[in-house]
Amino acid sequence: MEIKKSPKADLQNKRGLLLEIGLIIALGGVIAAFAWTPKEQKIEKLDLNIAPVEGEIMEITRQEQKPPEPPKKTEITVITDILKVVTNDTKIETEIDFAEFDMNQAIEVAPVQTEEVFEEEIFIIVEEKASFMGGDEGTFRNWVQQRVKYPAIAQENGIQGKVIISFVVNTDGSVSNIEVLRTPDSTLSDEAVRIIKSSPKWTAAKQRNKSVRQKFVIPIDFRISD
Repeated sequence: MEIKKSPKADLQNKRGLLLEIGLIIALGGVIAAFAWTPKEQKIEKLDLNIAPVEGEIMEITRQEQKPPEPPKKTEITVITDILKVVTNDTKIETEIDFAEFDMNQAIEVAPVQTEEVFEEEIFIIVEEKASFMGGDEGTFRNWVQQRVKYPAIAQENGIQGKVIISFVVNTDGSVSNIEVLRTPDSTLSDEAVRIIKSSPKWTAAKQRNKSVRQKFVIPIDFRISD
């Protein structure tokens, strides 16, 4: 009995064969891929023929500098044009006649005045003090103290104290430049100034045997008696 193959069974056999062939081809491709190595690539040298660039060369010009002006000529007067140059043998005539002078005549020289002027200067310390009635400023203070009158208004208001006054004895013995340095009240100082102005003349102070002006300061007391 002849066994007939069905077309379906034959197709399946062919399909399995084709699958095996495909696997073999794929495996061979993988093996070939691992076995293959790239060839060395050679880098060829490029010949760069660079042509020279021809450019127009521009000429650099510099500005011409003006030369400095020559220095101005200064006219110098030569001394020889003014002075007459003479030789050593030339005699020089002078207009001075020495015969007119008496060499034996003594020449008088005026003495230099060294005298000091003390008229306007006011001294405090001098060689010889000014004196009042043969005494000093203490004598004058007592004289003033005995003559002052206590101002009634100051006495009624109980004003008392010490008045300090300065004054100058001039070269003629008179008293000037009276100044109140300190006072408890103007009524008291006015009375003290009034008495000092009425002072008789002093004997002027002396410095190097010259009469000079001298300054004094005295206190005058105003006290209310009990």
